[in-house]
Amino acid sequence: MRQLEKLLVATNNRGKREEIQALLADLPIEIVGGDHVAWPPAVETGETYAENALLKARAAVSATGLAALADDSGLEVDVLGGEPGVRSARFAGPAADDAANNELLLARLAGVPAAARTARFVCTMALVLPDGRAIVTRGSVEGVILAAARGSGGFGYDPLFYYAPFAATFGEAAAAAKNEVSHRSRALRAMAERVRALLTPEAGA
Repeated sequence: MRQLEKLLVATNNRGKREEIQALLADLPIEIVGGDHVAWPPAVETGETYAENALLKARAAVSATGLAALADDSGLEVDVLGGEPGVRSARFAGPAADDAANNELLLARLAGVPAAARTARFVCTMALVLPDGRAIVTRGSVEGVILAAARGSGGFGYDPLFYYAPFAATFGEAAAAAKNEVSHRSRALRAMAERVRALLTPEAGA
């Protein structure tokens, strides 16, 4: 399918981009990122992950003319009513970094017992083609927020997110192991199946 000969991974988050590229490496598509093309950042005004992912993908398509894949993801903590949710990257403010977001999360959870610190990572992927067609997929993974960070791997809230099957946080887990179970990998696997369907001869050129 000509519209999918080249796919832009529309994120400036290096860790996220590398994770996406690794998980889509087996597809017969040239995958490019911010090192190859530039696009203006979308203003994330959506109320849901899907709305924000579509805003980002459509902005990238409009600027580059390439098919674009974007995601919006977040951490939902049950005792906080699902916060930080779609504001996960901006939890501690518009210019917040990972350390500030993690510090605020720990402060909000101070005194909350371990059994009540259940949470999940959620990811929504949006693929937008140059002709305007869009595909949206979703993935999630359940865990618990620890009282202190463990591990230096991953990014975002990974060092606080304890995943019981690993007996480790996502910050401690090897990247390959995390990629097998992460919210992003689950959304991407669903997206990869949809993309493969588009690439069949029946899908047209």
